[in-house]
Amino acid sequence: MLRLAAASLAGTAIEFYDFFVYGTAAALILGPLFFPTFSPVAGTLAAFGIFGVGFVARPLGSVLFGHIGDRHGRRPVLVASLLLTGASTVAVGCVPTYHTIGVAAPVLLLVLRFLQGLGLGGEWGGAVLLTAEHAPAGRRGLWSSFPQVGPALGFLLANGVVLALSSTLSEAQFAQWGWRVPFWAAGLLAAMGLWLRSSLTESPGFLGIDDHARVPLVEVARDHWRLVLLTAGALSVGYAIFYAVTTWSLAYATERLGVSRTVMLTCIMAAVVVKGSLTPVVALLSDRYGRRPLCLAGCAAAAVWMFPMVALLATGEPLPMFLGFLGSMLAFITMFAVIAAYLPELYEPRVRCTGASVGYNLGGVVGGGLTPIVATALVERGGRVPWGVGAYLTGLALLSLGCFALLPETRPVPVPVAAQPAPAPE
Repeated sequence: MLRLAAASLAGTAIEFYDFFVYGTAAALILGPLFFPTFSPVAGTLAAFGIFGVGFVARPLGSVLFGHIGDRHGRRPVLVASLLLTGASTVAVGCVPTYHTIGVAAPVLLLVLRFLQGLGLGGEWGGAVLLTAEHAPAGRRGLWSSFPQVGPALGFLLANGVVLALSSTLSEAQFAQWGWRVPFWAAGLLAAMGLWLRSSLTESPGFLGIDDHARVPLVEVARDHWRLVLLTAGALSVGYAIFYAVTTWSLAYATERLGVSRTVMLTCIMAAVVVKGSLTPVVALLSDRYGRRPLCLAGCAAAAVWMFPMVALLATGEPLPMFLGFLGSMLAFITMFAVIAAYLPELYEPRVRCTGASVGYNLGGVVGGGLTPIVATALVERGGRVPWGVGAYLTGLALLSLGCFALLPETRPVPVPVAAQPAPAPE
């Protein structure tokens, strides 16, 4: 289990590195390079628009790779999704800017971002199911949380590279070629991920299926559509919180408040470190107290904290901003640490890869893809403190709370000692 969990963690870290590095670049530099004829705010919105395309592609990727995972196994999904995401990320680093090839530059960026999202849409389901279906029922929450640590590591790696480059290069050097380096590094990381995953065995949950679904998506749409919509709505606030903190706030503070890139990246990364470290701890609690209670607690905490978070961000001071981000990340991880065990348990094995992946990635369209765009637009209509963003995030938290309330608990209930048969006398 440790070797399997480590390989799943490493793979998700690499794929989310590929996905996150675009978000950081969009917040810092892509607007002026690919949309120079736009105003600074319009350029940022356009870059965030292409950022959102990746989220639109993720449910399509979950359909494509979910079909492969339910028909042919979880393991092939891990290899194919990693190759697609890695190759498209390296290609982003090679795209000429608008000044070189004109409007073809943002078009190429959009196509490659779509391919990134397509690959990542398959990654999560494959990695999580391979771990969850190997894990013992009483510790499924704990072992399934390892792939959930991957996004935190991927984010830290992506932003660590950007932070190092922005600290050592001049503004002109970073704009000319420095922003491309994190994308090129994805090639080496993808090769490492493929090596780690080459020895993984197929999931016993898949091998135990006698009658595979002929078209998994049709069965999910026919028999589990309500479950898919509820899980998508339930997860939307988690995505919204994460990308509000890691992507939108980065653009807002550097452009509107004049905070340096280095300070913002440091504050955000420090909060993500705490979030990643606590993921297995929270997941272990779900094995003891249940998945649903923790999800409900995380949504309630998010609903309470979003207004304080934007107020602390608007100070532009490192410590208050860090505290605002930290509270948000704690609410986020209380929900998302248990999702890797919770979602697979909600679906039957024959359509589990498709159902869990589609529900997970549909939540990303609403919460992750739209949040930076909506938040940037709301800031333009408000004062120094972005109360509109706080209201938007609070509304999503209440929506997710309602969806989680309608979902069932899935944690396996141990058989009471009194109910077990007595041993036969010798």
